[in-house]
Amino acid sequence: MITERGDAGVEEAQVIVVGAGPAGSAAAVHLARAGLDVLLLEKSGFPREKVCGDGLTPRSVHQLVRLGVDVNAPGWMRNKGMRWVCEGNTVELEWPRLGSLPDFGLTRTRHDFDDLLAGHARAAGARLRTQVKVTAPLTDRAGHVTGVTAVRGPDEEPVRYLAPLVVAADGASARTALALGLDRDASRPVAAAARRYYRSEARTNDPYLELWADLRCPGSGLDLPGYGWVFPLGDGRVNVGLGALPQQRRRRPVDLRATLDLWLSRMPEDWGLREENADSPLRSAPLPMGLNRRPQYRKGLVLVGDSAGMVSPWSGEGIAQAMESAETAAEIIALALARPAGPRREHALLQYPSEIRRRWGRYYRLGNLAGDLLFSRYGFRPVLHPRVMASPQLMRTLSRLLIHVGDEPARDGVDAVLQTLLRLVPRPNR
Repeated sequence: MITERGDAGVEEAQVIVVGAGPAGSAAAVHLARAGLDVLLLEKSGFPREKVCGDGLTPRSVHQLVRLGVDVNAPGWMRNKGMRWVCEGNTVELEWPRLGSLPDFGLTRTRHDFDDLLAGHARAAGARLRTQVKVTAPLTDRAGHVTGVTAVRGPDEEPVRYLAPLVVAADGASARTALALGLDRDASRPVAAAARRYYRSEARTNDPYLELWADLRCPGSGLDLPGYGWVFPLGDGRVNVGLGALPQQRRRRPVDLRATLDLWLSRMPEDWGLREENADSPLRSAPLPMGLNRRPQYRKGLVLVGDSAGMVSPWSGEGIAQAMESAETAAEIIALALARPAGPRREHALLQYPSEIRRRWGRYYRLGNLAGDLLFSRYGFRPVLHPRVMASPQLMRTLSRLLIHVGDEPARDGVDAVLQTLLRLVPRPNR
């Protein structure tokens, strides 16, 4: 119910979700289905643009199915695996056929994707409020979050939204978390991504997500500390982009525009990836990765997705992690709100960072180490050595490690090897 207090509107709920990207909308869906009164606040309107590769792995597809999204509806482009390209060698890897995950991936632009997920949140019962820019968290005398302040609409009308819990899903900016002193771990690098759409009839229906690991940075001649991608969209276009860590040997960001131009000059002419076929400007965005903001819960504020730095340090994937963390957070919040306010509720909410560590702690710790020692220095070229690419078993193992898929208990030898490897990694304490 909206009431008026002075010159500011006030709206109350049981949970406020800040940001209606994949993490925020997924959280709102799961919370609303649990019977909670949810306010979903989005600073923009829909549809809107977001910088992304637009590629969804089987883990992301699994989350979409759990949300009730019809992945067979028009607008989705299916793919059956990854194609890695490095130094003239090409390997095609189909997504693993696991009992716990779909055996296909999808592509869809974030322009459509985020709009669709926000619609699902609204259909589930969440109250979606667009054109609402959150300006700061509200706290009580003990420092516990009690809601947020915001400005609404083109006239920036001041409003307040009140709730005993706030879910921060405001992306890489993490403004809500920063306002409460939850700073990023400065020892963890922030990667960058850039993408552009091109019209390409030759590549738009490619059944594979294509990844290039032998790109070089102009000027320095060093390997790109990341990879490039060409993802088919099935609508006459492809998404072409780069993701990169800061160069460890130079300790400076990569010039993604110049690197993209150099890479495109290598592309076959008939692919049509030339300036005259560009369908968008080049856009870039940061990729907060490696669980670089901790703890993921403090005094009424829950962090999900990019606001907690949940982008994978192995692959740069973030959508699956955003939706998985949202579902985990929603389940714990629903159980916590069934308890009275006080120590018992806080004890329940503190299980959220513990659960994130249990699920991802070892994988992210090993990925952060690989990023520091390998990817930021030499890119993916050493990993995709010709001998590795010539071995189907090694490539299957590498692909499952990069995209973090597998069955537990182990379904095959690849699962067994990866699970043994991760068990050897100490779990982070926080």
